Amino acid sequence: MLKYAAKRILLAVVTIFVIMVVTFFAMNAIPGGPFAKEKAPEPAVRAALEKRFHLDRPLVEQFFLYTGNVLQGNFGISTKTGREISTTIFESFSISARLGGISVLVALSFGLVLGSIAALTRNKLPDQLIVFFTTLAAGVPSFVLGTLMLLVFSLMLKWFPVWSATNQNYVLPVIALSLYPMAHVTRLTKTSMLDVLGQDYIRTARAKGVRPSLVIFKHALRNALIPVITYIGPLTAYALTGSMVVEHIFSIGGLGSKFITGIDNRDYPMIMGTTIFLASLMVLLTLISDLLYSAVDPRISFD
Repeated sequence: MLKYAAKRILLAVVTIFVIMVVTFFAMNAIPGGPFAKEKAPEPAVRAALEKRFHLDRPLVEQFFLYTGNVLQGNFGISTKTGREISTTIFESFSISARLGGISVLVALSFGLVLGSIAALTRNKLPDQLIVFFTTLAAGVPSFVLGTLMLLVFSLMLKWFPVWSATNQNYVLPVIALSLYPMAHVTRLTKTSMLDVLGQDYIRTARAKGVRPSLVIFKHALRNALIPVITYIGPLTAYALTGSMVVEHIFSIGGLGSKFITGIDNRDYPMIMGTTIFLASLMVLLTLISDLLYSAVDPRISFD
């Protein structure tokens, strides 16, 4: 177990480093710069700004300078706002984490329930309805769903207010953010549950007269959760960081919005800081979900 965890941690570090390298050099390969959109700054002013952010040095030297600062926990300052990147990231992430956490709970709760119902009523009306709606949910992009809900429920029907700093209503953003992963969890649960229900130990438990509810929830559902646990890591990372498009549609000042703004402004420190943070979160949560396998199924060994 410890040997496996050490290998995965090393692989995680390498993965984050590769992402940082690719993002840094790809970002700098695009024509223009963080000060290209400014109103014709004086050459002396532009030179001073480039010197402040080390943009006057060779690209490889810039990368090693940035890497050294990151290892010390310093993500730099924004080229547009002058604020510390780490401060901006953690302030924005608090909003994304609240929205994402609720979305994860909704997606898992409804996905597990609907998937179990679909498996237990296979080829019957409840199963057909669940398959229809989950297929529809998986096929509608989040930005289309978010835009339609904002138009219908906020602007036309006025059932829900538009997001603001003083009126943070999570209903519409959570639905837009959780509907697709809920559909995926539903399909995973149904497929795994159908496989488990056909196993010999389930038939043996039923033959011994074990209560149907005990067979389903103690024996079948627990073993059917393994594929779902595989998805929890990416799902949580996706939801906690917040869908960038969903946050933009509902004007939520989360981390995704800051990332999009950083790209629009060619704010190199903001782009790099958010990329490293999101990549680290994704890798960490995926690693945790892998290590949880043995807690669910003791038959799984990491040796």
